[in-house]
Amino acid sequence: MTAAAARPARLRVAIIGMGRVGSALGVALTRAGHSVVAVSAVSTQSLARAARLLPDAQVLPVDEAVGAAELVLLTVPDDVLRPLVTGLANTDGWRAGQLVAHTSGAHGIGVLDPAAARGALALALHPVMTFAGRSEDVDRLSGATFGVTALDELRPVAESLVVEMGGEPVWIPERARPLYHASLTVAANHLVTLVNDSLSMLSGAGVAQPARLLAPLLSAALDNVLRLGDAALTGPVVRGDVDTVHTHVEVLAREAPDVLPAYRAMARRTAERATAAGQLSESAANAVLDVL
Repeated sequence: MTAAAARPARLRVAIIGMGRVGSALGVALTRAGHSVVAVSAVSTQSLARAARLLPDAQVLPVDEAVGAAELVLLTVPDDVLRPLVTGLANTDGWRAGQLVAHTSGAHGIGVLDPAAARGALALALHPVMTFAGRSEDVDRLSGATFGVTALDELRPVAESLVVEMGGEPVWIPERARPLYHASLTVAANHLVTLVNDSLSMLSGAGVAQPARLLAPLLSAALDNVLRLGDAALTGPVVRGDVDTVHTHVEVLAREAPDVLPAYRAMARRTAERATAAGQLSESAANAVLDVL
């Protein structure tokens, strides 16, 4: 495929699901010169988002929106994706040559098989970014990576669409999508939970402006781990400070019992990584694990 052929023409786009992701990508596609002609939106928030961000798009039922487009972008929850694609296939909603892309990290293109069986061209374009439903979401797409999966002959089209939205395509084999997505969930979603637990405990300890306290620490820790890997590990577990870990377990059991199971699990995992990396002796690791 030539470079000219790989670059998608200006496309008529339908977005099914006007949530945070769909609205941000719709704006990005519009800025790239594509025309978002239809959206599917039901909730008051989705309708308001469509009116504000994509005022030229018609709000249509799903089947009519799909029928109006050359590129259909499915930005619905993971568990809804397969039934939606299958339902449209059963009602002849897909047509040959139509591009259909979803933004789920958990799925590859296999979930789009009912559409592909009717001649649609399947793409998986997952933005590796968190969306807060704020104006900066679109700006954050600039330079963000997208996990891309497609048939080999469609790879240039998928990657070109990502580049047009300001992103950087990263190829993810179909078989690797579940592990790929699980890794991102551990990194981003669990991080938010951990930080929120820390903020809550700091507030409970009477610390004013706990976010101000954590910001430089977390920034340094993130920078260190991305550059140094396990060499960035610090803290009482890596040092083998059994008494400190014991004190943590006692105070959490008393003051934050809902956090204690997560502390124990993460401390165990930290000990395992530190031992494997040669930063913690087996005897010290066993002492820490006994306390946990």
